[in-house]
Amino acid sequence: MTGKGAPVERRAFLVGVGASALALVGLTAGQSFHWLAPFNAFAPRQWGTGPQNLPVNRTAEQAAVGALATASHWQLSVRNGTRMRRFGRRELEAMPQTEAVLPIACVEGWSTSAHWQGVRLKHVLDSVGAAQAAAVRITSLEPKGYYRVTHMPAEYVRDDTTLVALAVNGAPLDLDHGYPARIIAPGRPGVLQTKWLASIEVIS
Repeated sequence: MTGKGAPVERRAFLVGVGASALALVGLTAGQSFHWLAPFNAFAPRQWGTGPQNLPVNRTAEQAAVGALATASHWQLSVRNGTRMRRFGRRELEAMPQTEAVLPIACVEGWSTSAHWQGVRLKHVLDSVGAAQAAAVRITSLEPKGYYRVTHMPAEYVRDDTTLVALAVNGAPLDLDHGYPARIIAPGRPGVLQTKWLASIEVIS
């Protein structure tokens, strides 16, 4: 279309697109910001909901890990070549504990910060002589799933706030949040913050 009307119509179209985008953000942001929760019309999660005031993307029931995660004989296997250690939850709790405020950012679009407590991952790996530049493979108790196995490069492994988390917001992890132990690291998507840990293996 030509003439004076074309720029006006184009501008009106762009304004409409921008307004729609802002409205969508406004109607989903309640899953990340408590003051917008009343307007959370289309988001799959809402801020402050779920066990320990944290949303849950995948429950223990959906992951089929309940029996394994609550078994009294649960141990976290940590391996570096031929060197291996196994840690029960009490052994992890007896190690020096670190606290960190870190977000969970989900691919569904929500993000919520929480107060985590646990053992620094690098200290767990030091027990099997892992190198400073080591990357790791992390495996969940989940019997299947796209993110049952994840990989973590060395820059995350050695970060002081990357934890084998045992508690969140002042209480032991809820089963849906990864009990008996999970990974929490800065700047990683929620799907890579492995819950229900089974093993951690040095791969380089």
